[in-house]
Amino acid sequence: MLFERTAIASKPDELIKKELSTLRDDNVVSPDLVFKSPYFLEFTGLKGMYSEKSLEDSLLAHLEQFIIELGNGFCFVARQKRMIIDGEDFYLDLLFFHRRLHRLIAIELKLGRFKAQYKGQMELYLRWLEQNEMESGEESPLGLLLCTEGSEEQIELLQLDKAGIKVAQYMTELPPREVLLRQIQKSLEVAKARFDNYIEDKE
Repeated sequence: MLFERTAIASKPDELIKKELSTLRDDNVVSPDLVFKSPYFLEFTGLKGMYSEKSLEDSLLAHLEQFIIELGNGFCFVARQKRMIIDGEDFYLDLLFFHRRLHRLIAIELKLGRFKAQYKGQMELYLRWLEQNEMESGEESPLGLLLCTEGSEEQIELLQLDKAGIKVAQYMTELPPREVLLRQIQKSLEVAKARFDNYIEDKE
């Protein structure tokens, strides 16, 4: 399911082919190949009601497993990164660096559905990081908003990709076995259809 969980899986086929070709030929990784949704955070042991702080505490206590779920190339930088803007303190939940993307990755943990105001908060954090933390040779920072639910229409209207912001769903409990089996079957069918289309294009 890894490919289906990456952001690139929802892009048009032509763009997918281009991205995969760039990866294969030039060994260049794009943000859409790095970020995925959903993230499975069942190792936190959290169930039912919990707070953003409890989630953050649990992720840090299980940092190795969290980085494995994020994917290759992520390096932990800071927790509750303090930023002073207009004399006011702001705190970013988690800050990582991605070695292949050469970018800082700001992560904000949210309970419930994505809300439009999260975009402004993340943009503020990204611009501050760009101004105060970016080293020479690095690309502009990217933001990842981890929410328990997405809001597809709002995300599309806000054009978050253009702002360098990704939104992903997370789950602290794995779905039942039957649901996972259905999803795996669906993913296999999608992958087979894409492969068949690729073969037809080659011929």
